[in-house]
Amino acid sequence: MTERPTAVVVGASAAGLFAARALAAFADVTVVERDALPAGPEPRRGVPQARHAHLVWSGGVLAFDALLPGLVDDIVARGGRLAHIMGDMVSRAPNEIWFRRFTRTHHHNLVCSRDLLDAALRQRVLADDRITLLRANAIGLHGDASRVTGLRVDADGRESTLMADLVVDAAGRGSHAPRFLTELGLPRVTAREVNAGVAYSTRVFRAPGTTATSGFPIVNVQANPTSAPGRGGIILPIEDDRWIVTLSGTRGGEPPKDGPAFIDFALGLDDPVIGELLEHAEPLGEVVTTRTTANQRRYYEKMRRWPDGFTVLGDAIAAYNPVYGHGLTVAAQCALAVRDVLRTHPLTAPGTARRLQKAASRPVSAAWDLAVGQDARYPGAADTPPTTAELLLTRYVDRCVRTGAGNPRALGALLDVMSLEKPPTRLLSPDMLVPMLLGPRKQPPAGPPLSEAERKTAVP
Repeated sequence: MTERPTAVVVGASAAGLFAARALAAFADVTVVERDALPAGPEPRRGVPQARHAHLVWSGGVLAFDALLPGLVDDIVARGGRLAHIMGDMVSRAPNEIWFRRFTRTHHHNLVCSRDLLDAALRQRVLADDRITLLRANAIGLHGDASRVTGLRVDADGRESTLMADLVVDAAGRGSHAPRFLTELGLPRVTAREVNAGVAYSTRVFRAPGTTATSGFPIVNVQANPTSAPGRGGIILPIEDDRWIVTLSGTRGGEPPKDGPAFIDFALGLDDPVIGELLEHAEPLGEVVTTRTTANQRRYYEKMRRWPDGFTVLGDAIAAYNPVYGHGLTVAAQCALAVRDVLRTHPLTAPGTARRLQKAASRPVSAAWDLAVGQDARYPGAADTPPTTAELLLTRYVDRCVRTGAGNPRALGALLDVMSLEKPPTRLLSPDMLVPMLLGPRKQPPAGPPLSEAERKTAVP
């Protein structure tokens, strides 16, 4: 019998687990994770952002199902929800336009706690007998500048090397891949950071009144980057009759760290709807905060020299301001890109790793352009001003948002791009251009399109 290739994945993050699943069809996979993983839907030390509100866009939902058929159904059966965009949402865009709650589009968000999502993902991936979990710390690559042949690890103070045909770094923001590569004699990767200085504060509440049984919508007030400091917030109804409420603010407008000021901050947003809905909600825990939210991009795909046997995926390539909710979608789409390349190119063949790196950069770039186009507009966000292309794209997307807010056909095109289902060229299709030229079918709502009946369900 022909011996299967071997692969090592650094990190049991969502990106790492999706990658392991994709690789298992072509190789025996070892996932190296430094932290102990919880048995169920519980917080873990290595994912501090898990405490905040998370959305999976429809492009991610499709990728989840393509990689792990039944995963989305499992999450929904355990209390998650597929929320229609915009039918099940009350949403204000960064340009302060409220979307009409059109129901003609096919797009959905997967809504649940990150703890539940991670637990369901771990359970399915680690049940695969082609995948092994090893608790250890990655300390370096084995090989040279032309080919990586394994991963050096430290397990309880004992160093060893896991030999492998392919090493995948999915270690997230904390990835040491830039250092690992320079230690092999390769030049340092070009990087860029756009940091709007966004801070997050999150508190969990018991779903007030009868909202837990009424299909209460997601309520999202996005910050306006042209009016610094940018402040926003989101109410995310999740499993176990709870609301995750995350408030955000840029430099000079950071949300509070203490409970008494939490609702006051929400009431002080440009629209107070989130604060008003929380006035009768019972908090179920303390406020938790995060300050590490910069958009960080490493351009591995542009390096002139790249070693065979090594690939970087997910947040280890680019990490985004969490407000845009693209991290999980990109993680799954990167894994799909790996699977698609390996269907036509042997994992051990020269040049395959470079092909994998270039393929993974495509979903990364799509999400990066959307995030940076907004965040680069905040004062002090970057050492260099936005490029002309970024400014033009941002202005055009603003026009698309204004058009989509009042026309379901244009909204469908906009959501195709925002959901990472289709490339930005979709915004140049007749579905967008015709309504843009003719004007919106209906004017955007003057305020949050939350019905009086929905408001009443939030009152005990």
